[in-house]
Amino acid sequence: MSIFVIITLALILGKILCMVYNKMPTDVLGLLIITILLVTTTLSEEEAISCFSSTSVVLVGVLSVVMAGLIHSGVLTWIVRHVLGEPKTHSKTLLRLFFPVVVLSAFINNLAVVQLFISVVKMWGKKLRIAPSRLLIPLSYASTLGGLCTLIGNTPNLMVAEFYMKQTGEQMSIFAPLIPGLFCTITGLITIIVFHKFIPLRKSPEESFESSADYTVELLVPTDCPHVGDTVEEANLYQVSGGQLIEIVRFDREIISPVPKDEFILGGDRLVYSGQINSILELRESHGLVNATHHVFNVKDVAKNRKLQMASLDANSPLVGNTMANSDFEDENDVVLVAVAREGERLTEIPREVELRPGDTLLFEGSKLRPEYFTDNLNFFDSVPLPQNNQRTLISSLIMLGMVLLAACNILPLLQSCFLAALLMFVTRCFSIEQLQRSINWKLLMVFAGAVCLGRAIDATGIAQFMAESVLNICGTNAQLSLFVICLTATLITEFISNNTAAAVFAPIALSVANSLGANPMTFVIALMLSVSCSFATPIASETNTIIYGPGGYKFTDYIRIGIIMNIVMLISILFIVNIVFPIYP
Repeated sequence: MSIFVIITLALILGKILCMVYNKMPTDVLGLLIITILLVTTTLSEEEAISCFSSTSVVLVGVLSVVMAGLIHSGVLTWIVRHVLGEPKTHSKTLLRLFFPVVVLSAFINNLAVVQLFISVVKMWGKKLRIAPSRLLIPLSYASTLGGLCTLIGNTPNLMVAEFYMKQTGEQMSIFAPLIPGLFCTITGLITIIVFHKFIPLRKSPEESFESSADYTVELLVPTDCPHVGDTVEEANLYQVSGGQLIEIVRFDREIISPVPKDEFILGGDRLVYSGQINSILELRESHGLVNATHHVFNVKDVAKNRKLQMASLDANSPLVGNTMANSDFEDENDVVLVAVAREGERLTEIPREVELRPGDTLLFEGSKLRPEYFTDNLNFFDSVPLPQNNQRTLISSLIMLGMVLLAACNILPLLQSCFLAALLMFVTRCFSIEQLQRSINWKLLMVFAGAVCLGRAIDATGIAQFMAESVLNICGTNAQLSLFVICLTATLITEFISNNTAAAVFAPIALSVANSLGANPMTFVIALMLSVSCSFATPIASETNTIIYGPGGYKFTDYIRIGIIMNIVMLISILFIVNIVFPIYP
C-alpha cells in the first residue's frame, strides 16, 4: 500500500467523520482536501487545479445564473400561485404540492426550489389547517425525486456523468436518466402518499415564538434610580445573571438595539432583557428598577416598531458547536439573538449561552435582517423574494426551454447551452447584478470541486480498482449482485455524508466493476446516479432535508420512520427499472 493510497483513504475517512460530527464547514473541508492532495503530490498540480474547471463544477456555477433568472423574473412565483389551489384532503394536498416541485426540481437546483417553497407551504398549510411538519418532509423528498429525471436536476448526476465521460469518451444526454428517474419519482410519490401517516405531527418554531413576552421581560428605570446617568456597563445592567439586555425603549419611543456597552441610562427607559425571567426580575431590588406598566415587546407589535426574523442553522455553519456569547456574529451583523428553539420547543436557557446545533431555529431582532447580510449559513424562513410577474417571466421561461431543447437534440453540448442561456438571461435583464452575485453559491462550488478532486485521487491511486476487485471477490461474476452491493452501500453511506461525496467515491468503483465484468457501464452509472440521491432517513442525507429540519420542528428520528421505507422502495425500484432500460449485458 503506497503512501498516496494511505493519504487518500485518510482523507475519505476524515471527511466522513467531519461531516457526521459537523466539525468543519464543507467548503473549508473541500479546500483542505484539494490542498493536501496537491501538497503531498497525490495529484499533480495540473490534476488538482483542473478540478475547479471540470465540466461538472462549471455547470453548477452556470446553472445557478440560469436559476437566478427564473427566480427573479417571477417564473417560480407564477407556478406557486396558479398550481397549489385549495385541495380538500391531505392526499390531494400532497399531489398538488408534488407536481410543481417535481417539475421544477428536474431543471433547477432542488435546494433553491425547497427554499422558495418553505414559506409558501407554511402559509398554504395554515390556510388548509395542516401542520407544516406534515408537508415539509414530502416537499424535500419530492424535490429530490424530481431531480432524478435529468442530468442537471441533482448535482451528483453531473459528477457521475463527468466520470463516465472521462472513462468512455461519451457524453450523456441531459435526459439520459429520464425514464428510470421518472419511474422512481412516481413510485416514490405513491409511497409518500400511502405512508403519509408515518410523517410526524410536530409543533412548528412559530408556535414556540408565539409571543416574545414569554421569554423577555421589561423593567422601567424610575427617575430617582441611582443608576441614571451611568452607562449600562457601569451599572452592571448589560450582561446580568440569567440574561442579557437586548434593547432600550426610550420615553420618546426611540429604540436602541443592539445596545452598546457605553449607552447611558435615562429616567423613563424601558430595559428589555432576554433569558431566564426569574433571575432577571431580581434586578428590581438590586438596581432600583420597577415593573413596566405593560409589555411592549410582542410579536404583534413587530411591524410597528421593530423587526424580528427566524432562521434555521445550517449544518455547515461555523456557529454550530459555539455559543453566540463566544462569537462576533451579533456585533458584525447588528442584530441580537433573543430566543432559540430546538425540535419545535423553545429552550429556556439564556439564548446567548446555548451551544448551537444544526437545525436550531434562531429568533433575531435588529435593523439589518436582510439575508444578504448574513454569511454564516443561516436559512431564513421568509427570505426568498416573491417577484411580480411581467414580460420577463415569459422570456426567462422560453430561454430555459430553449436551453433544454438545444442540449436534448444535440444541437449544442449541455455546457454551451447553459452558457448561452445564462448570457440571454443577463442580456434580457431577468436579474440584476446584485441578484446574480447573491445567487452564485461559491461555497457549493468549493464543495463540489473538493469532491471531484477526491474522486480523481481514488481513481488515480488505484483505490477504485482495489475496491472493484473486492466487490468481485464477494460477488464473483454475478453482475446483478455486484450492482446491488454498490447501490446498497452508496445509499447507506449517503445517509451520513453528502451525496456529492458519495458520488465521487463510488463513481470510479462502479465503472471499474462494470469494465471488469464486461457489463454495460450505463447500467452501473445510472443506478449509482439514482442511488446516491435516494437517501431519506436522516436530516443530513441531503441539503433539502437539512433546511426543513428547523422550520418543521422535527426531531432527528422523525426522518427514520418514513425514510427507511422510502430507501427500501427506491432501491428496489432502481434495480428493477435500470435493468429494463439499460440491460446489464446489452
